[in-house]
Amino acid sequence: MSAKPKPARNPDDIDDHSAPLIEHLVELRTRLIWSVVAFLVAMVLCYTVWNPIYNFLTRPICSALEVRGQECGLILLKLQEGFFVAIQISFLGGFMLAFPIIAFQLWRFVAPGLYRREKDAFLPFLIASPVMFFLGAAFAYYVILPMAYTFFLGFQQGPLALPGEAVTETATGPMAGIVFQGSVLEYLSLTTKFILAFGISFQLPVALTLMGKAGLVSAEGMISVRRYAILGILVLAAVVTPPDVISQIVLFVVIYGLYEISIQLVKRIEKQREAELRAQGLWVEDEE
Repeated sequence: MSAKPKPARNPDDIDDHSAPLIEHLVELRTRLIWSVVAFLVAMVLCYTVWNPIYNFLTRPICSALEVRGQECGLILLKLQEGFFVAIQISFLGGFMLAFPIIAFQLWRFVAPGLYRREKDAFLPFLIASPVMFFLGAAFAYYVILPMAYTFFLGFQQGPLALPGEAVTETATGPMAGIVFQGSVLEYLSLTTKFILAFGISFQLPVALTLMGKAGLVSAEGMISVRRYAILGILVLAAVVTPPDVISQIVLFVVIYGLYEISIQLVKRIEKQREAELRAQGLWVEDEE
């Protein structure tokens, strides 16, 4: 059963605020200026402490190297690479630090054009989005990255012979060592890709629930395409994670669990909508 007509909006629920186009553009410029200022200030603050942030981001690779008895060290391939590492860390840290202020400025710009009921519906999603992103980033940092780097470092062999030392011999002759000597910039790029990918993946319940609130998706429709969702999650797990079964299974279980949670959240929204429409006498039963 479904609801055919939508309840009429009460004009009293609309904010008494109207402005010509030029005032909206001025308001948009103001919000953008505040957002840019917040980002630049946060970026400068992160630049002053980029070394501790770098040390935090390199813990997964250092832990994986320590298990193998190897010294943790990344190299600079270019003279200016150290500066760009600091800028990259400052850029990412500044965006994450300024994100609440940027989201607030977005809310201040959009809110006057929304109905009060739409505000009440949209605000929880605005709060949940950064929370889920940070949960996904934490999951990538503490769970996926250690497994990924352990897998990647497993392709080493050696060690390489140092000058003046004998080359390692095998039954078939000298062995060419393979030892990790990673670039700082490449390591940070790979690490941030993992963190961003999982942070975005954890937006799945927020996006689907918001679409359910807007009537774009239904719980029944999500259940009907469940097999395709499973296939898509399997492909995502194979692409994002390294080709070891454990990390792929972990990612699949987490994202599929988020999909099932999204179905339950959409069901709850549909029940609330049905209860409201029944109370208003606007609920229409489907005739079979």
